[in-house]
Amino acid sequence: MRKKMWIILALLFVIPGLLFTVSCAKKTVKDETVLQQQAEEEARIKAREAEQTERQRRMEEESLQEEARRKLAAAQERFLNEDIHFEFDRSDLLPEAQEILRWKAAWMQKNPNVQVTIEGHCDERGTSEYNLALGDRRANSAKSYLMDLGIYGSRLNTISYGEERPAEYGSNEEAWAKNRRAHLTLE
Repeated sequence: MRKKMWIILALLFVIPGLLFTVSCAKKTVKDETVLQQQAEEEARIKAREAEQTERQRRMEEESLQEEARRKLAAAQERFLNEDIHFEFDRSDLLPEAQEILRWKAAWMQKNPNVQVTIEGHCDERGTSEYNLALGDRRANSAKSYLMDLGIYGSRLNTISYGEERPAEYGSNEEAWAKNRRAHLTLE
């Protein structure tokens, strides 16, 4: 009887314990596989996020570079297209001309490899010889002012075209005013 009892007790306690142990072992293996899959999926997600972040950073950097190129091109366009103007038969700089030249000097300081030619121009009134001399004085007036602002004279060349290259054709005050100018070009 005692043997039977031991057998019954063994069946009641030992066999479920063994089954529980086997069941837990399967569960542990199963849990490790699920955890590994989850870790791999998280790693893939993080890698995709890192790629997206890097792609976005590159796009932003390219956008900033493009904006900088546009600003440089706009500044160079302004440098080339904004002339300084003079009064009739004068070569002294007006306050507006000084302001433009200050901006051009700042641009030249940011672009130290740039060489500039300053062209002196006149309206059609006066003789060719007189206008060539006046254009020369206008170009040299602009050059002197730029040098006073710290631009080396070796970067500045002057030439006079007198009345030979008008900005606007016409024999009226509006055309004459546009033609009394100094124009800066890049070499």
